[in-house]
Amino acid sequence: MRRAIGLMSGTSLDGIDAAFVETDGAARVITGPSITIPYGDALKASLRAVLGGVGAVAEVERAMTQAHAVAVETLRREHGLAEVDLIGFHGHTILHRPEERRTWQIGDGALLAVMTGIDVVCDFRSRDVAAGGQGAPLVPVYHRALAQDLGRPIAVLNLGGVANVTWIGPGEHALLAFDTGPGNALIDDWMLRHTGEPLDREGSMAASGRPDSAFIENFLRHPYFEARPPKSLDRDDFARFRPDGLSVADGAATLAAMTAAAVASGARYFSEPAFRWIVTGGGRRNLTLMAELSRRLDVPVGPVEDVGWDGDALEAQAFAYLAVRSVLDLPLSFPGTTGVSSPITGGMFFSGKN
Repeated sequence: MRRAIGLMSGTSLDGIDAAFVETDGAARVITGPSITIPYGDALKASLRAVLGGVGAVAEVERAMTQAHAVAVETLRREHGLAEVDLIGFHGHTILHRPEERRTWQIGDGALLAVMTGIDVVCDFRSRDVAAGGQGAPLVPVYHRALAQDLGRPIAVLNLGGVANVTWIGPGEHALLAFDTGPGNALIDDWMLRHTGEPLDREGSMAASGRPDSAFIENFLRHPYFEARPPKSLDRDDFARFRPDGLSVADGAATLAAMTAAAVASGARYFSEPAFRWIVTGGGRRNLTLMAELSRRLDVPVGPVEDVGWDGDALEAQAFAYLAVRSVLDLPLSFPGTTGVSSPITGGMFFSGKN
């Protein structure tokens, strides 16, 4: 069993999640403490400024790496984690173009290893993309490890900046995963632009509005929804679908309904319908979005806390788990998750030892 800390900086630009797990990188996972450290306004603005791979990337990368080192030390200090073998450092995605075999997660693994004195695995996606995979999502193998006793088939939906789903079927290797469409990114951007708030808290703004059905129908005509999975998205691939001209409330309602409609559209690619959906990511707190999902999927839909998982820590836990798999040379991605031709490992290792 390895003792690892996973670090996740999501596309929704909320901040850093840090989580501790003990795992053998296979079926044994013991979850531990976690923390979330919000980004300061200056760092958040700097990260927004380099999305797309433009601007002062090196300067921003150093600042966000230093912030992740603080997150590691804070987690260790607050929870007495004296022994940590490994850090799984996701970094922050600023560009994702798998069709061009390009993906870019900023985060200096060598610097983080020096600052913490702990071995670091980072750059989890590049090897998969170089081999023709989508590079995302990578969390499904962790979902499968956690969901061993939940029954099959089941769907795990992550509502981050981009939404992605893991379908876990009844067979040992029945695993399908893909990005379904927008997650919170369009909603967050809409709220920030029109209200100054970074998100629609509990979906209250959307609840007071009415979705524009014609806008949603046009959105669903996008070629992405006809492409068979595995497939993945950049945070801003649907940025042009802003419901300009609508009121703030109607726009928020339209974007929530769009997100749910895209998820429901993706469910047609499951070889068997999921008998339940469990939802992680910040979007699980948007009650209007969750209600839309329940209505469109017509099966039980609930937050991952319903099955005892920690939705705030899940992705950070996953990258701790993936870091252990990486050093053991176990696969991180599969034909059914990223479209790579055969199971493949990934990650770049940096020693924290002097």
